[in-house]
Amino acid sequence: MKPPTVPTRLKVGLDVPWVTSWSQEIQGGVGPCPTVDGRPAALQVWKPGIGKPLYSRNHLRRQRDSVRAMLCPMCGEPTEAGDRWTQTGRFVAVGDLRARGFGPALPADLEDDRIVLDAGAIAPLHMRCALASLQRCPHLGGMADRDLKAFPPSWVVVPLYVKATRQITGQPLPAVSFLQLFGITTDRDAGWRDRTPTV
Repeated sequence: MKPPTVPTRLKVGLDVPWVTSWSQEIQGGVGPCPTVDGRPAALQVWKPGIGKPLYSRNHLRRQRDSVRAMLCPMCGEPTEAGDRWTQTGRFVAVGDLRARGFGPALPADLEDDRIVLDAGAIAPLHMRCALASLQRCPHLGGMADRDLKAFPPSWVVVPLYVKATRQITGQPLPAVSFLQLFGITTDRDAGWRDRTPTV
């Protein structure tokens, strides 16, 4: 007989990022999800804090929640304009994103040489959470680029898909896995990239 799973002493949102998957949060199946307006999405059991944290894997639903609602991936609380920061985001030209197939999701009036902030699948963090993450996470601490970047005031969310099949017919069924986030500059805040963290 398998022994019962005992909750960990690690605190979700403090010791372990809120968005992190745990070993008891099994992935499986596709179904409608409110994070993508009821469209088919990859599903995962919700049991944060049960089992062991899987630091290298984001929970499917919590990742989509964090990007869609601008929730801090560390603590899970909403971030506010002016307190949204990223370390892992990188600056890229819109033309490069179009060449990678993201063109249909980007505003058509963005020039190819416009620089945007590609945050990937990681929503911006509060300053306090970003600093704590830098101190506690060996992966983040070991990155060559340790600079926190201010997140722009506007953004675009792009769904990333996995291939699934319908159970009865076996027909392909595209399902959203994660949401990708691109920060878009605006004329109203042209100096967003020069904003520096205040500790």
